[in-house]
Amino acid sequence: MKAVLYEAFSQPPKLANVPDPTPAAHGVVLRVQATGVCRSDWHGWVGHDNDITLPHVPGHELAGIVEAVGKDVRKWKPGDRVTVPFVCGCGECPQCQAGQQQVCDHQFQPGFTHWGSFAEFVSIHRADLNLVALPESLAFDTAASLGCRFATSFRAVVDQGRTSAGQWVAVHGCGGVGLSAIMIANAIGANGIGVDISDDKLALARDLGAVATINANSVADVAEAVIEATNGGAHVSIDALGAPTTCFNSVSCLRKRGKHVQVGLMLGDHSAPRIPMSKVVANELELLGSHGMQAHRYGAMLDMVQSGKLRPERLIGERISLEQSIDALMNMDKFPSVGVAVVTRF
Repeated sequence: MKAVLYEAFSQPPKLANVPDPTPAAHGVVLRVQATGVCRSDWHGWVGHDNDITLPHVPGHELAGIVEAVGKDVRKWKPGDRVTVPFVCGCGECPQCQAGQQQVCDHQFQPGFTHWGSFAEFVSIHRADLNLVALPESLAFDTAASLGCRFATSFRAVVDQGRTSAGQWVAVHGCGGVGLSAIMIANAIGANGIGVDISDDKLALARDLGAVATINANSVADVAEAVIEATNGGAHVSIDALGAPTTCFNSVSCLRKRGKHVQVGLMLGDHSAPRIPMSKVVANELELLGSHGMQAHRYGAMLDMVQSGKLRPERLIGERISLEQSIDALMNMDKFPSVGVAVVTRF
């Protein structure tokens, strides 16, 4: 099969022919129909993820068709349209037994622990636990974003942030994760504020439901700007980028008893950011992480997509080929595009 392969971190990947995968007894092989290019893939390519063994095929935001099934798979058959969370569970550890597969002790992550979806085919483990059926009405390019950015944002806003109608939600970083969070906050009746340094991305944030936007390069103090815009601070604030500055601003802009949700990965030199801990204590703030979403929670999100309350297709910036994904991956840290790049041609 054709696949994007890299043999050294931070070195240009290449389009290569590699062996087709075969399903494990408990797994399936999917024919990839669409896969997103995500900043998490960039983190892996530069060497920030210790789970990656070289040579490696990246890609974890995917949607496709079941091509082959293992002998122990009961719920799926060839031809089924599916997606999968970027963190898959083993089904046996205490976390999985409690329904928290997103923090599984033995998690399977396509594109990180195993070869991913920048390829014509991808192998997925524990299919009966981890696959999610896609409605016929949902296009593959739209569905590709659900496995990481959109699902992660849904859990960050709804489950971790426990956001309710009328609350203020500050979103720091208006890439795929941040724009998803703004759309989701708007859909549940909250007031979203987008923070970024790109006027184009802020314009899209407003188009997706943000009631206010702040260009971080145009204000002296981002946290104070958010506090002023929200009449006292955000109830929920999300660092959707994963940088020391956005993390600090996210915590600092909260009102008393507010919740900071860290979604953007903090890896490499950014793994130990500065936190205004005196404010955390004095104002009884909550600091939360959000690491994907379990397959069994997708139903609520998909219902909102089918009803039209959520329209993840509006986040797609460009549709590209598998070969073009190489440049898109290497340039992720430059944030060149508005919206999400999705590979749709293999």
